[in-house]
Amino acid sequence: MKPLARILAATDFSAPAHHAAQRAALLARDIGARLELVHILEKSALDELRRAFGAEGETLQECIRAQAREALAQLAADIGAPLGVSAGQYLLEGAVLEGIATEAERLDASLLIVGARGADFMRHWLLGATAERLLRKTRRPILVVKQPARDAYRSVLVPVDFSPWSQGAMRLAQAVAPRAEIVLLHAFEAPFEGKLRFAGVAEETIQRHRAEARQEALARLHQAATEAGFAETNGRAIAVHGGAAPRILEQEEVQGADLIVLGKHGAGMTEELLLGSVTKHVLAHARGDVLVAWR
Repeated sequence: MKPLARILAATDFSAPAHHAAQRAALLARDIGARLELVHILEKSALDELRRAFGAEGETLQECIRAQAREALAQLAADIGAPLGVSAGQYLLEGAVLEGIATEAERLDASLLIVGARGADFMRHWLLGATAERLLRKTRRPILVVKQPARDAYRSVLVPVDFSPWSQGAMRLAQAVAPRAEIVLLHAFEAPFEGKLRFAGVAEETIQRHRAEARQEALARLHQAATEAGFAETNGRAIAVHGGAAPRILEQEEVQGADLIVLGKHGAGMTEELLLGSVTKHVLAHARGDVLVAWR
């Protein structure tokens, strides 16, 4: 994949957005990318001010714009100065999600970074929907930041389902965290295990069947890693039995992962429009940051 040349962090000046901007600055420093910051003023709210207050509303609009420009400049200084990173600053007006996606396209951003929550803490539950809506509007990878950014990523978990999306996720993980340990994970189900148990097949036979399925999964993992140019000296591959979503969240804890990198995919005809159910579940419930990659 192409180097990550330009990182765009969207901010609403909330604490979670500040964490996202800090992570963006760290990444920009560590991988040599250009950092850009964007804040979108909700145009409908500005228009409402003008309708409600008339001429005075226009003055209020200009005051809000000035405050936003000042806050954006201050954010760029706060996150950039300690790391020796300068940031481009863009203040736009419009619908927030559409504005972010449009600016990412205009700047040809390699990576889009957002906070897990907005300025209103009551919007916590909207995280999954917001990420999904953004991913519907852009083909750019999106990093959802959930934790304060204190250092480079140390442990990255990459779930692999052997789809084209997994190839992109493996490559993106290496680009975002070149010095981290990367754990490739495949959650597998042993074919017909339930039917075998129902039919009274001996547990020893079932366990042998599961072990064979694990070995096959590991072989496919190593093959997928080779095809993606994955440097196994920086990580390892594991195969665990069970459903993908619970195993991913379980292994996030077991492996001490501070980043999960997932492919954006659904099923069948909806895959270009919707996040897959596993991706949505992980976005909503992971403790650490989640990066959703295009193939």
